[in-house]
Amino acid sequence: MCAVCTVCTTAAPPSGATPPAGATTAAQRFAAGTWLDLTHSFDATTIYWPTEKGFLFEAGKNGPTPQGYYYAANRFATAEHGGTHLDAPRHFAEGRRTADQIEPWRLVGEAAVIDVAQKCAANEVYEVTADDLVAWERKHGRQLVDVIVLLRTGWSSRWEDRTSYLGTDARGPEAVPLLRFPGLAADAAKWLVEHRRVHAVGIDTASIDHGPSSLFGAHVALCSGDVPIFENLDGLQRLPEEGAFVAALPMKIAGGSGGPLRVLARLPGDK
Repeated sequence: MCAVCTVCTTAAPPSGATPPAGATTAAQRFAAGTWLDLTHSFDATTIYWPTEKGFLFEAGKNGPTPQGYYYAANRFATAEHGGTHLDAPRHFAEGRRTADQIEPWRLVGEAAVIDVAQKCAANEVYEVTADDLVAWERKHGRQLVDVIVLLRTGWSSRWEDRTSYLGTDARGPEAVPLLRFPGLAADAAKWLVEHRRVHAVGIDTASIDHGPSSLFGAHVALCSGDVPIFENLDGLQRLPEEGAFVAALPMKIAGGSGGPLRVLARLPGDK
């Protein structure tokens, strides 16, 4: 009998069988790893773009029922872009993928964390450059290929203070020119699209473009290249610069330009 036939006819262990003593399954090892949540909670204080209303939550008549069981059901309404969220390519590029069309492989993968927190502390409107990206590559001896690039500016530590996080507490269109926070330079975003192959790009600020931007060149470059964007991430300082596994799962809104996003990271070294 050929080797292939031997493999095909070997009986699988019965369902529910107990593994040998000391053995662990891949699923058990995966589940036992250290997971981190990189998502800000959604509530009345969640930060949205100054032109948006924010997150609206309506509690239902939650409590015991006449039948004796407890029941809870609430309602919420939200703009696509606010809190920890996805920018689908359609957001800034006509004809590109909407939230429900993004290939699943773009939403998971190894994180490459670009740490520019010190530069951003010295310059609150710092723009991450292609040189910053190349410096990561030189340090780690590899290219930014088949990774989710996460830009660590340190801004998530300001989340509880809207004015500090956005640069202003003003609301409405008149607030947009007052925004001040770091972002990704347009030419660096274009470099990623044209010279590297990344799954997605995320940042711990309110926008992938820095606050003073009026042309949103980083958005345009990434979205035109069908690269999803993750904004308002939390706690990137807890991740190593390479090796963590990230899963970023947005609400699957048909035709959506974005939507609420839950981002989880699994630390390396958990065997």
